[in-house]
Amino acid sequence: MKKVLKRYIPYIKEYKLQYFFVLIGILLTVSATTATAHIMKPLMDDLFISKKEEMLYYIPLGLVGIYFFKAIGRYVQSVYMSYIGQHIVTRFRELLLEKIISLDMTFLYLNRSGELISRVTNDINRIQYFVSNMLPELFRESLTVIALVAYVIYLNPTLAFYALVVMPLIIYPLILIAKKLKKYSHRSQAKNADVVTRLTEVFNNSEIIKANATEKYELERFAKENWQFFRINMKSVYVGEIVSPFMEIIGALGLAAVIFVGGREVYDGKMSVGEFTAFLTAVGLVFQPIRRIGSIYSKIQDAVAASERVFEIFDTQSRIVDGDKSLDENIFEVKFKNVTLMYEGSYALDNINITIKRGENIAIVGDSGGGKSTFINMLLRFYDPDEGSISINGTDIKEFREESLKHHISLVSQRIYIFQDTLAANVAYGQVIDEKKVNDALHLADASSFVSALEDGINTMMSEAGTNLSGGQRQRVAIARAIYKHSSLLLFDEATSALDNESEKRIQEALDEYTKDKITITIAHRLSTIEHADKILVMQKGAIVASGSHAELLQSSTVYQKLAGTFVK
Repeated sequence: MKKVLKRYIPYIKEYKLQYFFVLIGILLTVSATTATAHIMKPLMDDLFISKKEEMLYYIPLGLVGIYFFKAIGRYVQSVYMSYIGQHIVTRFRELLLEKIISLDMTFLYLNRSGELISRVTNDINRIQYFVSNMLPELFRESLTVIALVAYVIYLNPTLAFYALVVMPLIIYPLILIAKKLKKYSHRSQAKNADVVTRLTEVFNNSEIIKANATEKYELERFAKENWQFFRINMKSVYVGEIVSPFMEIIGALGLAAVIFVGGREVYDGKMSVGEFTAFLTAVGLVFQPIRRIGSIYSKIQDAVAASERVFEIFDTQSRIVDGDKSLDENIFEVKFKNVTLMYEGSYALDNINITIKRGENIAIVGDSGGGKSTFINMLLRFYDPDEGSISINGTDIKEFREESLKHHISLVSQRIYIFQDTLAANVAYGQVIDEKKVNDALHLADASSFVSALEDGINTMMSEAGTNLSGGQRQRVAIARAIYKHSSLLLFDEATSALDNESEKRIQEALDEYTKDKITITIAHRLSTIEHADKILVMQKGAIVASGSHAELLQSSTVYQKLAGTFVK
């Protein structure tokens, strides 16, 4: 817990004013609680035994005053604790998402989306209770215990010894319970991530589930994770709920000792009834915050486990280290020099050497898993080479800031990403929307006809994943997005696979003119897409096994001849 608390100190320091008000609220609450015990002495001795008439006015007014200040203290404390909790959690969500999306693609591929979503939502919510409620409550209850213990010692040191001798008995069992709870909390949060992952898969693959009538199968898989989550949570409940009855028993033992020893002192005339009542009230009040401290301490383990999972992400270092140079000019040359990349023990790229100049249209073909997508992903620095180098305009791309590098590169991947926003915002993704530029880009992508038929045109709201568009329409929007960015390096990975031949031909003709002064790299399985390329690279097992024009490769490469026979016409 100390390690986790140290990690929070830089963040907590930013809320000094709010914690100051929380402290004021705590002091008012603690003072009022102690005063509640103290007022019992005049209530018994002066009002009931001595029957002083003025006490009929003073004590009720005193009680109202005590609870008035206690109410103000609790209100101030609650408001500012909630502010701290809500504010710090809102910041943490942003910081955690910023960290996750800044990490390399290998990290994102290896970690399930459900796991990462769980870290940003579930784990962060558990942290909120820790920073906004648990720490101030722990401080308040600890201060209350100290104030009340000091008061009972002040009233009667001998009797205080008998009342408080049981307190050390509480500590060791609490430590054992806390260790158990932390273990169960880690397991609970990991299982919650499994549940979220399962839900994410179901919602992302609803079409294939419906097509195969596997609703029952998916429900059974979800139910398995869901009930395992339930069982882990119940184990935590079984252990955590022991704290309260355990504290009740310990408290009862302390009170029993007080009544026995204190009763003797009253009989012997060593204590007044009022002093004994005040003492008994104070001891009773002591065990309430002690019980709450035990409960808070057990719950803290859940927050500590969540914090460890969150800080684990913050401590993860990206394998891709950003450069410090800015790429301020358009890309006019791309060069792969002896580029090798290993992935899970095999070559994703094997000694790639090629130079591509401005205005060239390069096509890449090959068997599935041959390294085609990896080739273009390297230009986006999704990965860095294990050996060799990739340079742009004569400078190693590792030296450029990623943001400035990617400003000059447009990618249309096999998987089309449509965001839940307007069509215009999807085309101008991440940039200021210029309606004329949006319409021009859609025109070049052969999308004007279907866009004009939409109810609100380019201002039509896209549904999640673009389900209100056909596959071909989504692909046109993705191509328009690449055009709108007006990059000097265009990467097309199966960019027209969902289009019919006529649509592809129209887009290809428009792009031929648009890309004259740009570098274009295209992965395709259609002969019509690649046969007019300036150069075709044939890739197998991560290596370039042949290169040349369509006509040259038909004459010189048996591998290309076989591939050409399988191309979609």
